[in-house]
Amino acid sequence: MTKCAFIGLGVMGYPMAGHLQKAGHDVTVFNRTAAKSEKWAGEYGGKSAPTPAEAAKGAEFVFVCVGNDDDLRSVTLGETGALAGMTRGSVMVDNTTASADVARELYAAAKDVGVSFIDAPVSGGQAGAENGVLTVMCGGDQEAFDRAAPVIDAFARSCQLMGKSGSGQLTKMVNQICIAGLVQGLSEGVNFGRKAGLDMGKVLDVISKGAAGSWQMENRGKTMVNDTFDFGFAVDWMRKDLGICLEESKRNGARLPVTALVDQFYAQVQERGGNRWDTSSLIDLLARG
Repeated sequence: MTKCAFIGLGVMGYPMAGHLQKAGHDVTVFNRTAAKSEKWAGEYGGKSAPTPAEAAKGAEFVFVCVGNDDDLRSVTLGETGALAGMTRGSVMVDNTTASADVARELYAAAKDVGVSFIDAPVSGGQAGAENGVLTVMCGGDQEAFDRAAPVIDAFARSCQLMGKSGSGQLTKMVNQICIAGLVQGLSEGVNFGRKAGLDMGKVLDVISKGAAGSWQMENRGKTMVNDTFDFGFAVDWMRKDLGICLEESKRNGARLPVTALVDQFYAQVQERGGNRWDTSSLIDLLARG
């Protein structure tokens, strides 16, 4: 049993922290909305704390899963931030999807107080978090990763060290760039098939077994056909992630023409009120014009 803290109980963090507790770890949680922390503690049998620093006291591993760079700084830095409560030799594992810059910043801040920092964004969505089968992409030092990986396994199907600090976030950017193009292609294919009068259930069943098959097709194809979007990974979140990708591309010189275009398509979905729709709602722009 390892003493852990988990900071941020959103749709991802809540079940992830639960998997840590169910795996036998001693987990203390913090959430900005205290009622959610108390609910989690009642459900899983762990403990809650009033500040990130209090949650982190005595923890060997401190997990963080919040919204963006600013949220991450607010719960890790300062007098009540997690780093203020952590002991030398402990490890912070950041599961937030954020920029590589903030990962490097926090790596340095953690090192200054004798703490290791791993940027460890995840892929697999809410269902992956609930089922404990997330893919975790890590950046940081080998020694810290080797210590953290067996604990991360409580909510992961795959966990790999991708390189130095920031590499986990950069890998997650590649993930989101690939997804953006896939979802737009799937949207166009499904819309084309419907316009052609095909039975799209049959179409998706057969082509998913061939070269066109993908996680998005298997998990979102049928819901796209049914125009069902009230679940899954929200458009607002995807736009945040794609914004990070586009900013990073300005620094490293990578051209992202399709990603930039799909980002603008998601902006149109937001204008229609689809902020919390699943990312597969791109098809709505084609179906309704």
